[in-house]
This record gives sequence, C-alpha cells and structure tokens, in this order.
Amino acid sequence: MTGPVASHFDVLNELRAALAPHGVFLRGVVNFSEGDVAPLLRDGTSAGSVVLLGNVGGSIWPAFDRWRAVMPDRGGDNPLDDWSKAVIEPVAHLFGATAYFPSDPPWQPFQQWAMRAEGLKASPLGILIHPVYGLWHGYRGALGFDRPLDAHSPLSGRHPCDHCPDKPCLSTCPAEAVPSSGFQLRSCRTHLKTKAGQAGCMQGGCLARNACPVGIDYRYSAEQLRFHMAALTL
Repeated sequence: MTGPVASHFDVLNELRAALAPHGVFLRGVVNFSEGDVAPLLRDGTSAGSVVLLGNVGGSIWPAFDRWRAVMPDRGGDNPLDDWSKAVIEPVAHLFGATAYFPSDPPWQPFQQWAMRAEGLKASPLGILIHPVYGLWHGYRGALGFDRPLDAHSPLSGRHPCDHCPDKPCLSTCPAEAVPSSGFQLRSCRTHLKTKAGQAGCMQGGCLARNACPVGIDYRYSAEQLRFHMAALTL
C-alpha cells in the first residue's frame, strides 16, 4: 500500500470515459500512507487509494432523470442512491475496484476525503464549498484501489466564505437556521412544513443556498432543486 506511486493516468482517463455518459465526474484522488485509516477492499486488505466520484452542477440530472422515468415507482424511496449504485458498481467491477457509497455502512468519511482530495472547506450550511462550483456539487460514490494513483494536488487558494463580505446565506434563511454557530437542521425542516416553506424553499430550493454568490453558473435546475428539497423533508 505504501509503494511508489504508479503512473496510472490511463486508468483515470478510462474511468472518466466510462462515467462521462452518466454525467459523473472524477472529483479527486486520495492516496493513503502508513498511519492513515484506509477503507477495506473487497478482499479485506486496505485500499491504497480512493477516487471520488460525483456531480458538477447538474451534470448527473439528465441521465438520472431518464433512468427514473423508466423505473417502477420512479425508482422507489431512494432513487438517487439506487441510480448511483447502478452506474458506479459495474464500473467498479470493470476496473477491479471496490465501490463505496455515502448511503451505505460502514459509513466512509466522504467529507474528509473531499477536503483532502480537493482542498475544500465547509460552508455555514455544512456543505463543502468549491471555489468554482460553489455549493452546486456532490459526491455520489468512490472507488477503492489496491495501489496509489497519480493525483493532482488539492486546490489551493482562499476559502470563499472567508472572503465573502456580505455572507447572504446567514441572513436569507427564513427559518433562521443558519446562525454563525452552525446549520440547524431541525429549524429548517420545521419551516419547510409551513405554508411559507412550501411556497418558498420547497419550490425554488433552499433560499440560503441560492443566495450564495459562488458558482451561480452551476446552480441546479428548478426540477433538481425540488427533488433535493423533497428528500430533505423525509
């Protein structure tokens, strides 16, 4: 697991090609060293690396929407999780990798991996904020390999929230669920059940998230926003 990093840009390029039709992007690579807590592969050994997979803006929505349209009950109770597995697990098998998903135990530290792979930090909403995509991105899974892989250095630069003078996400939330002390999920969910919440955030997406000025070109479509808001109230 701790041997020299191999040159495997071909593997990463092949992964990109396999996942591109589904709108899934390679979001970063974490290589593990001695002393790291690495996830276990299917054979019980420790992974040498994980490749994070996810969406950039609404990149996955067209493929997911087409899949959902032909599924019984539009994919059931957890359609996005099920679609992610339907897309990623065959790719994992093809590349001899082990697939991990945020929805499945044992819970893997996806946010820690993302911070390490991409150099991201949390926003006041609890969502990791990207300097380009803002709050409009996500992680749908990861692939574990038995060896390290070549990886770009994490993004360097300023944390967007540290240099946002107005911080509209803190003042826009109608439920006052985004105090400086951290996001209050219970207050959010309570508000969403009210008439104001149904007419506002549930229809157009979280008002605090929409108020963030970073990455507005990657903002989700109205349909995707409603989907995620409905999932939040479950």
